[in-house]
Amino acid sequence: MSSFTILVDTNCDLPQEYLDKNNVAIIPIPFHLDETQHSQGRWQEITDKEFYNALRDGSVAGTTLINPESYIQVFTEYATQGKELLVITLSSGLSGTYQNSVIALQEVKEKHPDCNIFTVDSTNASGGAGLVTILAIKKRAEGLSVAETAAWLEEKKHSCLSLFTVDDLMYLHRGGRLSKLSAVAGSIIGIKPLLNVAPDGTLKLKDKVRGRKAALETLVSQMKRSLEPNANLDTVVIIHSNCLEDAQKLSEMIKSSISVREFVIEMMGPVIGAHVGPGCIALFFEGAMNREEYEKKFYSK
Repeated sequence: MSSFTILVDTNCDLPQEYLDKNNVAIIPIPFHLDETQHSQGRWQEITDKEFYNALRDGSVAGTTLINPESYIQVFTEYATQGKELLVITLSSGLSGTYQNSVIALQEVKEKHPDCNIFTVDSTNASGGAGLVTILAIKKRAEGLSVAETAAWLEEKKHSCLSLFTVDDLMYLHRGGRLSKLSAVAGSIIGIKPLLNVAPDGTLKLKDKVRGRKAALETLVSQMKRSLEPNANLDTVVIIHSNCLEDAQKLSEMIKSSISVREFVIEMMGPVIGAHVGPGCIALFFEGAMNREEYEKKFYSK
C-alpha cells in the first residue's frame, strides 16, 4: 500500500481525529479576529463558540495567506528525508495559498529535483477541499502512487460539487468575496441566498428563497438534480458555522431520498467562517456531472 503523506490546510474543515487517523498533516492558514492574530490553526487559540459569538457581536475577522516560506520549510523536510507528499489547498479562485505552494515547490525542487511532492488546487473551499482529501485518502489506500493520486484528483475534483446557504451575505461582501449589489440583494429580511463554488473556484450567488426551511429543501433538490436516478453516494460532507441542528436536519432530509453510506458533519473553521459568518450550511458531494456541466445545464441563460 502506498504510504505518502497528504498535507491539507485548515480550510478543509475535516475533523482532527479523522486527519490523525488517516495520516493527513495540516498546515494552518492564519486568521485574525479584530486586532488579534491567530496562527496556530482552527481552534487552538480560541473556541468555535467564542469566534462565532464575536462575529455576531460585530467583531471583524479575516485571513492571510500561507506564505511560501512556510511551505518551503515543510517541503524541504520531506525532500531531505526522501518522503513523498501530496498537498491539497484552498481554491486558487479564493486565495493565493495554492500559488504560494507552487512557488515554494519550485524553489525546493531547485535543490531537490527528484523530490516526490505534488500540489493540487482543490478549486473548492471548506468541506469541498475536505471531500477532495477524502478521495485522495481512498486512492492512496487502493495503492495509487502519489503522482497517480495527484493526476487522478486533477480530473475528479471538478465533480466535487458545493451548495450552501448563509444567513447574511454582508460577511462575504466585507471579505471581498461578493459585490455589494449582490450582498444587498441577498440580505432582504427573510430571504435566504443560495451559493455554490463555480468551475473557476470562486463563489457565486445562484438563487434566493424565503426562509431557512425552504433554503435547506432547495439544497436537497439541487443536489438531487445533479445525481443519477437511484444514486448511491459514498460520502457526503456537511459543514456548518455554529448551527449544528440545521446541519443534522439537512442530513436527515438527504437520507429520506438519497442513499448515502456516510455523512461527515463538522463545524466550519475560522478560515471560511470569517467570510460567511455564523449560520452557514454547506453541502459537498460527488455529482454525476462536473461543475462546468452543472452550470451549463441549470444556470445558463
